Amino acid sequence: MIYLNTFLFSGETVKNPNIYPYHVFAKKSERLLLFAPITILYGNNASGKSTMLNIMANKLKLEGQEYATNNQYGNTAYFMNFVGECEFALGEDEEGKKIAHLPLQSRYIKSEDILYEIKKIQQEKILGEGYIYEHVRRGLSREEVEKLRDSYQMNRQLEIIKFAQEKYSNGETTLQMLDDYIEPDALYLLDEPEVSLSPQNQTILAEKLNSMARFLGCQFIISTHSPFMLGTLNGKIYNIDTEDLEVVNWTELENVRYFYDFFKKHKKEFQ
Repeated sequence: MIYLNTFLFSGETVKNPNIYPYHVFAKKSERLLLFAPITILYGNNASGKSTMLNIMANKLKLEGQEYATNNQYGNTAYFMNFVGECEFALGEDEEGKKIAHLPLQSRYIKSEDILYEIKKIQQEKILGEGYIYEHVRRGLSREEVEKLRDSYQMNRQLEIIKFAQEKYSNGETTLQMLDDYIEPDALYLLDEPEVSLSPQNQTILAEKLNSMARFLGCQFIISTHSPFMLGTLNGKIYNIDTEDLEVVNWTELENVRYFYDFFKKHKKEFQ
């Protein structure tokens, strides 16, 4: 399913070339992304792939969006100005009709969100407040929240969560949380979801995302430089390191080639 068809990043310029996020795109000759059911933004550290996802999340008003503060160059809201200058086009439904709006459960999920959730589980002190917050986020009224607080249901659920944390590793917890976050028929922006996952679990996650895109009507836009994700995801790959946002095969990417050359160099040690 294609919920988001295209996104055009601002082509406006500012006087100071170091202004964020304008400087991220200053040397880009191409600013338009055309999306598939799974689209991958590949780039090395500081390439701007996370910035691109956050700009899209702000423009689309997705849950999980982060507002970037103004920088030392004054009080102008450069980040939100940039967001306002961007454009996007939604896709079509199965009957060929233009989609009017994104599904409500669509969201932007960052690696730090997952790590924060794991930290909440590990810190019993804030576990209860996190549980309450999640129910408030889902729409519970103040009266319902007060009934839930310190109830048998809440205490029982917290014990289950604590047991799960003791039983499973961070990587397994990450997989479980992503399962909980991602629902059918929605758009998801995922920023380096492989963080804390072993190569095997990265592959498992990528296969799950492939299945959700194919069978459950999900669309994913994913930033990653993991060769295991890149090689497993059935998606369109944009190389953000290039000026023209080149669409490439995963085996052409610098990070993947580095792994290939490294293991090729040590080939005899495996024999």
